[in-house]
Amino acid sequence: MELARRGELWQHVAISGQRVLLGFAAGASAGVLLGAAVGLYAPVRALLAPSIAALRAVPSLAWVPLLVLWLGIAEAPKIVLVAIGAFFPVYTTVATALAHVDPHLVEAGRAYGLRGVGLLTRIQLPYAAPAVLAWLRLGLAQGWLFLVAAELIASSMGLGFLLIDSQNTGRTDILLLALLGKAADALLGLLARSLSGPLARDPG
Repeated sequence: MELARRGELWQHVAISGQRVLLGFAAGASAGVLLGAAVGLYAPVRALLAPSIAALRAVPSLAWVPLLVLWLGIAEAPKIVLVAIGAFFPVYTTVATALAHVDPHLVEAGRAYGLRGVGLLTRIQLPYAAPAVLAWLRLGLAQGWLFLVAAELIASSMGLGFLLIDSQNTGRTDILLLALLGKAADALLGLLARSLSGPLARDPG
């Protein structure tokens, strides 16, 4: 590939990778925190769940003009759009998993004196961990998909920009984007398998 020979390709890869990493970290973190609050506390669920469900129905490209209006055309709207893509799968899974923790396990934990953070970290999170780790992979995949939309925002660098440019030049940069997304998914899959065993063990 000509871009690789000139050394330009790796600049695009680095910029896109940075955007996905920052956006995924922010979106997944927010998804875990809000999902835990909604899943564990009924008043929070009644207050926030309907609004978040409504926001989830907004298509990715519909966020683009809003983010440009609110945040301008620098890096912030691109990272925020990736974060939005990562947020919803993680939030939904965490909220659902924690809302359906086996009540017998919760009662057993309370019988052993666990409350609040102790109950969450020793019983509830380990119970939900396998599903959450699996859906983190979907959040990462969503982040890469939203990256393409993000790099439509007045961008002159990144793999999304190359993808659009390749439509006019006949290049095959889309293959590189697919390979990078698959590699990131595979790495997160290995991490999930390595962590799911210890996290899912009976904490008693």
